[in-house]
Amino acid sequence: MSAPPPPERRPFAWRGAGGEAVRIRELLRTDALGGMLVVAAASLGILWANSPWADAYTALRDLEVGYAPWHLRLSLGTWAADGLLAIFFFVVGLELKRELVVGDLRRFGTAIVPVVAAAGGVAVPALLYASVVSPQPELLRGWAIPTATDIAFAVAVLALVGSRLPSALRVFLLTLAVVDDLIAIAIIAVWYTDGIELVPLLLGLAAIAVYAVLSQRCRLAFRLRPAAAWLILLPVGVVAWAFVHASGIHATIAGVLLGFTIPVRHRRRDAIPDAEPGLAEVFEHRFRPLSAGFAVPVFAFFSAGVSFGGLEGLGSALTDPVTLGIVVGLVVGKPVGIVVTTWLVTRARGIRLDPSLTWFDLVGVGVLAGIGFTVSLLVTELSFAPGDPHRDHAKTAILLASVAAAVAASVLLTIRNRHHRRLDESTRPR
Repeated sequence: MSAPPPPERRPFAWRGAGGEAVRIRELLRTDALGGMLVVAAASLGILWANSPWADAYTALRDLEVGYAPWHLRLSLGTWAADGLLAIFFFVVGLELKRELVVGDLRRFGTAIVPVVAAAGGVAVPALLYASVVSPQPELLRGWAIPTATDIAFAVAVLALVGSRLPSALRVFLLTLAVVDDLIAIAIIAVWYTDGIELVPLLLGLAAIAVYAVLSQRCRLAFRLRPAAAWLILLPVGVVAWAFVHASGIHATIAGVLLGFTIPVRHRRRDAIPDAEPGLAEVFEHRFRPLSAGFAVPVFAFFSAGVSFGGLEGLGSALTDPVTLGIVVGLVVGKPVGIVVTTWLVTRARGIRLDPSLTWFDLVGVGVLAGIGFTVSLLVTELSFAPGDPHRDHAKTAILLASVAAAVAASVLLTIRNRHHRRLDESTRPR
């Protein structure tokens, strides 16, 4: 009696449908531009903070504006972190919902690989950081700093050096970053919430529920009369953000929750053809330039302005366990966590990588994922109090690690890009 045939090994297909591929290409192009703007803004902040006019930079960052009785009198730096980044996380919420409803994350067979890879890319850096700072337990509160990937920076590097890399690799990076953002959101919501004011929280959730109902009702109105829909939705969203901020939960979580309320698909009673984009796609298209072109660069400008204090101050930062833990976590932990967990899950579940990909390609993307900037800087501000030297040292480490990861990934991916270009030229009909 012959043995039963071996189970079919399922391909790890990341190419997706045509519409999804077009959407991803558009996202890549936009994020690449956004990454360049963030680099420029962060560089300006660093230069100003280390210039003879550093006091003016500090005064601008610490200038308080707002309304104190509602807990809304904040410094400009805090407004950038809590207010402008809520726009960034609103776009992240839209991306996550689209991926879960109509993207690759809706299918378990394709979702499991980036989900596990992202989890490994969070767990390993956190463990490495904890092992480095373990002699000083009070520093463990920064464990989540090296766990984030800055998608704008990563995609900007990929766009510059990877013109011939397989599209499957680009989709893998984008999906990995989406899941990474989801994990970061959960960490911020759970780990960095010290105390909760119940009444503002309930009012904030009620406002989010109202926003969800209105977004369902405003889908057709938004298409026909966008200004009228904005007049309805925008004030409710601002009120929801204010109450969540007053509750003690980081206000960026409100942005994610509001993004999740936006409908992705049309309903038949809306009488909108299926070819028309859903409201989530419309919002993503409209908010992404505001997020990538203004919100994140302004946050980077205020958060990256670290005064190194000359050679002595830089030497102090480089010998801080926090600095070493973050650099090791991002530069070593990210690629090890992503590649090893990807290898384990593909072997355990009999999943094959896309035929156009090799493990060398995934190593390059793993190193690229070590560029942690926007969310890492945010977690740094949540981990260490203003005036704590570990705060500036952590920001220095993020900058150093991100540059190191970008350079190393550029070298690896340039090698792979040349390889794929030669393959394309050899298979091109003469």
